Amino acid sequence: MNDQARGVNVDITKLNSKELADLISQAQKRKRVLAKRKPINQVRTQINKIVRASGYSFEELFGTAGATSTSAPRKAASKSKGPRKGSKVEAKYRDPANAENTWTGRGKQPRWLAAYIEQGRQLNDFLIAPQTAVPAVSGN
Repeated sequence: MNDQARGVNVDITKLNSKELADLISQAQKRKRVLAKRKPINQVRTQINKIVRASGYSFEELFGTAGATSTSAPRKAASKSKGPRKGSKVEAKYRDPANAENTWTGRGKQPRWLAAYIEQGRQLNDFLIAPQTAVPAVSGN
């Protein structure tokens, strides 16, 4: 971890000889500790291999699902209030020449639509009219 990440900022020009020697000693100790350690991803991989070889899942042993990741730990996800990732979104735009060509308005603009716009047409020309609900007929 660098000094900025730890919140430590030492101006060595203001240290006396003893303080500088202590700082050097502490830095050397820390360097030796870090040199002995294996990279965290390698340790996680080894732990996961041992867990699987023993016939357990990581969740059974430790009760967490995210611990099997080889990346840095992440915050727990908050409950989503919107549609789930990968859910279908209704199309907002349709090609008048080919009704199968539609676009939700998300992501990169499709080629068929870009070609029309390049010809001078407006995006709003391709909007799909919203369907209105048919009022129920009462039996009075």
